[in-house]
Amino acid sequence: MNQPEPNETSGDDAIASDPASTPPSSPPPQDGGPVDPPKRRQPGMLFIWVTLFIDILGIGIVIPVLPALVQELSGLDESGASLYYGFIVASYATMQFFFAPILGGLSDRFGRRPILLVALFGLGVDFMIQGFANSLWLLFLARLISGVFGASFTVGNAYIADISNDDTRARNFGLVGAAFGLGFTFGPPLGGVLGDAIDIRVPFFVTAGLALVNWLYGYFILPESLPPEKRRAFSLKNARPLGAVGTLRRYPLVAALAVVFLLKAFAQRGLENVFVLFSEFRFDWTAMTVGVFLGWVGILAIIVQGGLVRPIVKRFGERNVLLAATVISAVSFLGYAFATAAWMLPVIAVVGALGGLAGPTIQSLVTKTVDETEQGEVQGALTSLQGLTSIAAPIVFTSGLFGYFTSDVAPFQFAGAPFLLGGILIFVAFFLAIAVFRKYPETVGRDTPEKGV
Repeated sequence: MNQPEPNETSGDDAIASDPASTPPSSPPPQDGGPVDPPKRRQPGMLFIWVTLFIDILGIGIVIPVLPALVQELSGLDESGASLYYGFIVASYATMQFFFAPILGGLSDRFGRRPILLVALFGLGVDFMIQGFANSLWLLFLARLISGVFGASFTVGNAYIADISNDDTRARNFGLVGAAFGLGFTFGPPLGGVLGDAIDIRVPFFVTAGLALVNWLYGYFILPESLPPEKRRAFSLKNARPLGAVGTLRRYPLVAALAVVFLLKAFAQRGLENVFVLFSEFRFDWTAMTVGVFLGWVGILAIIVQGGLVRPIVKRFGERNVLLAATVISAVSFLGYAFATAAWMLPVIAVVGALGGLAGPTIQSLVTKTVDETEQGEVQGALTSLQGLTSIAAPIVFTSGLFGYFTSDVAPFQFAGAPFLLGGILIFVAFFLAIAVFRKYPETVGRDTPEKGV
């Protein structure tokens, strides 16, 4: 199972406010000076790291038990509940897609601190509602609200940009990747253990408690990172999710790579959303087993994305690594599709983790190609595309393919159908990448075709 590429979520690919909510100490900076004295920058970075870690930990905790809660509330088996599960997951992604740019724009107007605090408090209350949900409609509503407040990842990234300089920026954003990896390493196993040993609702209450503790920490510790003189008026027009996609048209190579990125991300989101139901249906895995497996996936992601990306890319180059990683990823999808024994899945996960090299290499190629003044717009466009896949994938892969091919109306049962489609899509992405690299042999700003395919 490949590790999800972080939303640069991500956007790669995942939620107002009081302008006076600033720290009680430290006068505002004068004459464009530093926002905070050096001694206060570390608490800010620590808080943001903890915030992102707890957010992804909370997502990870509920992954093994959310399908079971949907089954309990619907009274259906895995096949029947998959329809509702897919739409519930898609609803969360939909709200993140629309509200991430809105929260980002509000944080530009009112500051990062008040928006983050509102989002954290809202998440804490919302996860409690999910834990107490006694009907599908209430769970659906709660997941919608969770998607709104969960879009705070955008504000967290903006906060990091505020407190970073040229020497610390790469390190600080690298810590964000570590937060994702650690969150998926510890979250699913913890959720699986709590769900199996106590009750499937307990992980939701644990996540609520973590979010509220984080809110208290932020309320008393977090300094504001954006001074009043650097804030700007909020414009709903500029907060359109797909507004930045038009920027890609100025970079033909990046636009072509964006299609590769879109296919890969669509397949990956499908895998992530259907895997719990697949493993329960195909191999009778419990929430605890799923959690331990996802923890293994998180460890692999830390090893590959944290330790292997740089030396491998340095040795072979981005283009070669992208092509190889795409093929490897497609093979791992086919492995899941036709796996006949449970022990095969952790082995396939090792292969899938190597396929995860594709995401960072695409980002590297894009960064080299795009003018530095338009990096933010292009990254926003890629995040928007990834957000679209997070909306569509649960419906296509989970509610559609898995639900149909595990039902009695299907001509034959094939729980691996979603992975087969994912593998085919990634192979299409591979051949498209070959064509793109032949057409654009140089990675330069505003590429123009130098030879035909």
